[in-house]
Amino acid sequence: MPTSPLRIVFAGTPEFAAASLQAILEKQATNKYDVVGVYTQPDRPAGRGQKLVQSPVKQLALTNNIPVFQPLNFKLDEDKAQLVELNADLMIVAAYGIILPKAVLDTPKLGCINVHASLLPRWRGAAPIHRALIAGDGETGITIMQMDVGLDTGDMLLKALCDIKPTDTSATLHDRLAMIGGDALIEALEMLKANTLVPEVQDDSLTSYAAKLTKQEANINWSASAELIERQIRGLSPWPVAYTNSLAGVMKIHAAHIASVSDEASTPGDILVVSKEGIIVATGQGSILITDIQFAGGKRMKIQDALNGKHKAALEIGQRLGLIEQPL
Repeated sequence: MPTSPLRIVFAGTPEFAAASLQAILEKQATNKYDVVGVYTQPDRPAGRGQKLVQSPVKQLALTNNIPVFQPLNFKLDEDKAQLVELNADLMIVAAYGIILPKAVLDTPKLGCINVHASLLPRWRGAAPIHRALIAGDGETGITIMQMDVGLDTGDMLLKALCDIKPTDTSATLHDRLAMIGGDALIEALEMLKANTLVPEVQDDSLTSYAAKLTKQEANINWSASAELIERQIRGLSPWPVAYTNSLAGVMKIHAAHIASVSDEASTPGDILVVSKEGIIVATGQGSILITDIQFAGGKRMKIQDALNGKHKAALEIGQRLGLIEQPL
């Protein structure tokens, strides 16, 4: 292990990755680490004006005068050559969003390590935070992993646990895991320099996959249980946001809680109670209190505000959510 500062190339894109990069930068003053280059996805158009937006990782790198590279992928020889020129000891990857070929994984002297937002081998893949919430997991965490050519299949180097709270959304859980990820990364780097990391092979029999989220799976099936629907709403907040059809068209549901109201004569999707606290909707098992919604072209709002607006009729007792044609 080199006694000079560890030459690091960092690869990441969103806020989750920026937290890990920030953790390293805060330790650079110790002369243990030297971030010699940052890789992030190309700038993307965003917003109504579709202006190009820099990723959070790029913004942080530029603020700290770190060279930034944004290849579409690593198929071009010039991109591979650029990485070789950086002469990195280690490449750290966190939510980069680009698959790294073996030639890239083998370029740094110590290979590449990944900051993954789950307790591997559970929830390998693109959306581990959301999948853990939707599945009703009681805990999740961060795994620092030595990367190989598989999908999150490399040897585990360090784990840090994180409880999942009953009120967590993917946003709140993301933010806690991002901070835990930065701390776990620094701990792993300290152990790497001290040569005390002990790789652990993953047990493939315990694997589950966190498939990429789609807007289609945000459509609520009211025949499901209240517990499952409530987890779906939290797990898909703030994106893609759970939704249902209503008399006023598509209605996004940003926040809801399990309710205690029941009506044996009701059909799943029926609105049972309307109050300033929210609307209570029947499900296949139990009921849900919906508190925050959004209609097409509008903003997120409380039910109380919606009841004073133009879509009030869609929220009346007896209306049925989930159907394009409403009952008479």
